[in-house]
Amino acid sequence: MDLALNNHNNWWKKSVIYQIYPRSFCDTNGDGIGDIPGIISKLDYIQTLGVDAVWISPMYASPQDDNGYDISDYQDIDPTFGTMDDMRVLLKEANNRGIKIIMDMVLNHTSDEHAWFLEAKQSRDNPKHDWYVWRDGEPGTPPNEMCSVFGGSAWEWVEECQQYYLHQFSVKQPDLNWDNPEVREALYDMLQWWVDQGAGGFRLDVIDQIAKEPDRMVTAEGTMLHTYVKEMSERVFRGTDLVTVGEAWSATPETARKWSNPDGSELSMVFQFEHIVLDQLPGQPKWDVGSLKLTDLKRVFGKWQHELNGSGWNSLFWNNHDVPRIVSRWGDDGVYREQSAKMFATVLYGLQGTPYLYQGEELGMTNTRYAIDEYRDIETVNLIAERRAAGYSDESILASIYAKGRDNGRTPMQWDASCNAGFTSGEPWLKVNPNYAQINAAEQLERADSVLNHYRRLIALRKREQVILDGSYEDILFDREDVYAYRRVSEDAVLTVAANFTGNEVEFPAEVLENAGMLELGNYADSPINGTLRPFEARLYLKKN
Repeated sequence: MDLALNNHNNWWKKSVIYQIYPRSFCDTNGDGIGDIPGIISKLDYIQTLGVDAVWISPMYASPQDDNGYDISDYQDIDPTFGTMDDMRVLLKEANNRGIKIIMDMVLNHTSDEHAWFLEAKQSRDNPKHDWYVWRDGEPGTPPNEMCSVFGGSAWEWVEECQQYYLHQFSVKQPDLNWDNPEVREALYDMLQWWVDQGAGGFRLDVIDQIAKEPDRMVTAEGTMLHTYVKEMSERVFRGTDLVTVGEAWSATPETARKWSNPDGSELSMVFQFEHIVLDQLPGQPKWDVGSLKLTDLKRVFGKWQHELNGSGWNSLFWNNHDVPRIVSRWGDDGVYREQSAKMFATVLYGLQGTPYLYQGEELGMTNTRYAIDEYRDIETVNLIAERRAAGYSDESILASIYAKGRDNGRTPMQWDASCNAGFTSGEPWLKVNPNYAQINAAEQLERADSVLNHYRRLIALRKREQVILDGSYEDILFDREDVYAYRRVSEDAVLTVAANFTGNEVEFPAEVLENAGMLELGNYADSPINGTLRPFEARLYLKKN
């Protein structure tokens, strides 16, 4: 049977996927940078969480201009992380534990040090020249006003060719020309090579941008996008049990139904980000910080729950390597850190979709605050330069970075209370969050009511209860700005979640929960108070019909 078509039984629908940012996960050689042997050493820990797959951010050969998202060789491992032999051991050891390894694949662009681009920039006549996106122009006068995500023009002049190449991200990340069939064939062959090595799936970085149309200023959702994705699926993914997730900042429920069509013609699921930008001021860059309106979050989650039910599949996440820690962002990383960390988990894990658990999230890790010259992320470094040039004070720049900077999610994993949180015996590439003595895996593994053990119970619940897989979604008390409550309803069961998003005790109608069944999970150790939700309290009830 074609597993891609037998979509209801796909293993990833009841699974939770753990994300590793390898640079910050576990270092075994003392150079201050995480590595593949470090990941191997923590596979038993990962297995205890109950996850079925691990998505690892890029470890391919790379100049590391954008921490590995600038790939110079897709079929080799960067010495920073180890060797290809290490990678084969990781794939084998993970498989022995029933864990699939999901490769983070960047198909929109390569490094400017990739062999393809080194050839492409030699001359317009080079056979590889058309593998990238070029336009004529004059030095100092780019073809149009397209801007890079990381700041400045998206065009870079190459003297040898007397042309500009397109880079939607760093100047060292030239965009591939997917309109050239040779490019597509080379990428499909490379993907198949990784499948043959034992990869269990792929997370496809900014996949909605591969069919860009720069002359029309179109970066995402170009005309040929879904044609290309279907071709890729047909060549590599269909008829397998691979899990494939596309990062698509442009996704809407309508396009997500294409991305994750149950017929398996494109991908397993989509990463969409509508909920993640809700605290962004309208029409302003992400750095100009607003606040979250809870009814907006309910509206967005509800929309995706309703519109993909039975016709597509969504990913569920609060955190990843590109966003700040949710407990600091919308919760309380002080007095109620553990309660708010568990609350966010409970709300998310009762929804339909596949949850992604980012390293340290299971511990309730928090944002941190560095001096302005201690940040390492290219996006943040560019922001500092641009805003200083525009006259912003360092104080205002830091306020934005503290709230939204990507390094918030990239601080080293906090394993124990020893030096550098047990991450490295050397000097860490990015400073460890100073709160590691209080927040670490060793302490939480031993404590029954820890954030980590709350995640374990939630993951086990998701695997056990069919209503989470296919139940319908109903909002409760939608207009409340302090409480998020919903039901998931199937023929056999009703799951009810009620959560207080504030640091205050709030009233909650007792009658809403009178017929909700058994309290399966809560984030307070003692019994709930009838008619009240305590600060950041979350409860999950289950009633079997």
